[in-house]
Amino acid sequence: MDGLNIPLNHILLVSSLLFAIGMLGLMIRRNIIFILMSLEVMLNAAALAFVAAGAHWGQPDGQVVFMLILTVAAAEVAVGLGLVLQVQKRLKHWIWIMPTGCRVKYE
Repeated sequence: MDGLNIPLNHILLVSSLLFAIGMLGLMIRRNIIFILMSLEVMLNAAALAFVAAGAHWGQPDGQVVFMLILTVAAAEVAVGLGLVLQVQKRLKHWIWIMPTGCRVKYE
């Protein structure tokens, strides 16, 4: 058995949709954490396209580029975590507004 054989066009369509969603989130959001999450979605879309193309043509190049994208994504997560920790350090207490409307003070 050869495994599941999905046409390249379908995978590239999913990849382009993911990239468009990430681009939309990048243009609409103003929060830095959401911007980084949108960049993560865009990187994953590009990685999916590279892996699909590499598998389609039987070349390992797509997986090599995927490893590079994975490294950049890990660095991006580290930057996001650093930003969150710096915000917490500078603001000693946060006031969270829950979806129910009640306020929770964190100290």
